[in-house]
Amino acid sequence: IGMFFQDGLTGSAWGDWALYTDSPLRAFESELGVQAPVGFWDPAGFTADGNAERFARRRQTELKHGRIAMLATMGYITPEITGKFPGFLSPSMNLRFEDVPNGLAALSKVPSAGWMQILSYMAFCEISQDQTAGTPAAAGDFGWKVLTSADPAEKTKKLSAEIANGRLAMMAIIGMF
Repeated sequence: IGMFFQDGLTGSAWGDWALYTDSPLRAFESELGVQAPVGFWDPAGFTADGNAERFARRRQTELKHGRIAMLATMGYITPEITGKFPGFLSPSMNLRFEDVPNGLAALSKVPSAGWMQILSYMAFCEISQDQTAGTPAAAGDFGWKVLTSADPAEKTKKLSAEIANGRLAMMAIIGMF
């Protein structure tokens, strides 16, 4: 039945996409993260209303989750490749770093004081900067310019790569568990 709806001239389903200029889905075609060959892809229809504020909030969340997933993926892989730290994670419990497994099995091995340190650091990262809508931090720019570029085209390329790598890392860390 898909061939029934296919435009015989261009060979693309539903006709020529360039003609649908009034579609709310076109509102985000030029945003970062829109990459060939898929283009703008929203299978769940979250952006069907074309609301730019909601899109910006979702992009902010995607950046944050992507960065966390990239760190989590590297944190899962690195000890397997390079080995674990020598010494004790908790001397009072006689727990060495090499005794802590990767993945979800670590949840029961790390002492509660260790989890409190991790959660405290996460809270510090969340509240240490104003990340309200419209601020540079909301867009993922924390003023650390080591990995970005002064050239706008190069910066766009790098930011698009960050989004793509974050998406890949989100899928990767799900698969590692």
